[in-house]
Amino acid sequence: MTARQKCSRARVALRCGASTFVLVLTGCGGGGGYDESDAKPSADTPTTVMPAAPVPKSAHSPSPTGTADGTAEAEVLKAYGLMWAERTKAYRAASADGTELKRYTAPDVWSAFETDLARMREARTEMRGELRHQPEVTVLAGAEPPAATVKDCVDRSRWQTLDTTTGWRLPTPHGQPVRYAATAKLERVEGHRWTVTEYTAHTTRPCQGLSGR
Repeated sequence: MTARQKCSRARVALRCGASTFVLVLTGCGGGGGYDESDAKPSADTPTTVMPAAPVPKSAHSPSPTGTADGTAEAEVLKAYGLMWAERTKAYRAASADGTELKRYTAPDVWSAFETDLARMREARTEMRGELRHQPEVTVLAGAEPPAATVKDCVDRSRWQTLDTTTGWRLPTPHGQPVRYAATAKLERVEGHRWTVTEYTAHTTRPCQGLSGR
């Protein structure tokens, strides 16, 4: 039950399903059956970011910020983490209103997120729970503009889709891994912050980064 959507720009691609994005990319955890404990869940818990693994020095070209690689990596992960937090907030409300998601994404990535949020509103669904992930920088390139690649492992076991009409949590799509891989590309225009220019959720590709956490 996977579908994919590609953004038009060559360097800016957000692949996600249409109606399945709500259940897959955002990661609805939980089982297939309902019981009384499923109805009207309690208040949200915060998104958890696990410590990132160190990046091998061989993955780096000269630092794109003119500082040590460790500082550049920290800046990239901070920007990615801010995007992630705002995206999580938006999917909990099926709306980007009141968030700063647009600030941390390139126009086409922002547009793709907006499209999926609109589908969620049409389907009357919102997300609940905790979406954990463990990002790490795998590439830092000193090109113009400076660029970076982030590899992530997303754990949706505590992240569920709520039908706001009935108040029930929807079951997890059959056959989808609890932990799936994701990749993002970021660029830094001179004098500006790092911005996410591409985000791809590999929702059928399992990952082990959060195993045992």
